[in-house]
Amino acid sequence: MTRRTAAFLVLAFAAVVLNGCTSSVDLKQALQVTDVSTGWFDAGVVDGKNKLVPSITFKLKNTSSAKLSSVSLNLTYTFAGDQEHTDDVYVQRVDFEGQETQPITVRTKWGYTGDPPQTRAEMLANSQFRDMDVKIFAKQSSAQWVELHQARVARQLLTQ
Repeated sequence: MTRRTAAFLVLAFAAVVLNGCTSSVDLKQALQVTDVSTGWFDAGVVDGKNKLVPSITFKLKNTSSAKLSSVSLNLTYTFAGDQEHTDDVYVQRVDFEGQETQPITVRTKWGYTGDPPQTRAEMLANSQFRDMDVKIFAKQSSAQWVELHQARVARQLLTQ
């Protein structure tokens, strides 16, 4: 056997082994979004105005026998009834501890602002206030994004 043939066989074997180690998991079937809570986080005073940003907290639970160490997330925030994204937040890596993650909190940089003395509660009740929806997408490695969950951001004030 020549060196070239031996090198080819080693590379071919490595490719087969690596391909077997990166088998794709159907995340739509494997993951469940649990412990979901939403609301409007008090982001404090920004440029002299009170600011509220949409927030979601949740866990991911692996309900399959597939071994998942981590996934990437993309959360899209849209005004209720619209298709255009108001903001997107990318989370590069969420690690699993056993079969689930720790609570994950995702907030946008975009938000509503109001001039003092308008309180944050008054901001939520304002006639110009529009509700928002958030969609959670996940992917593993180079796979396609999969939508896992959609929720309406509740009109409740969050301070933590």
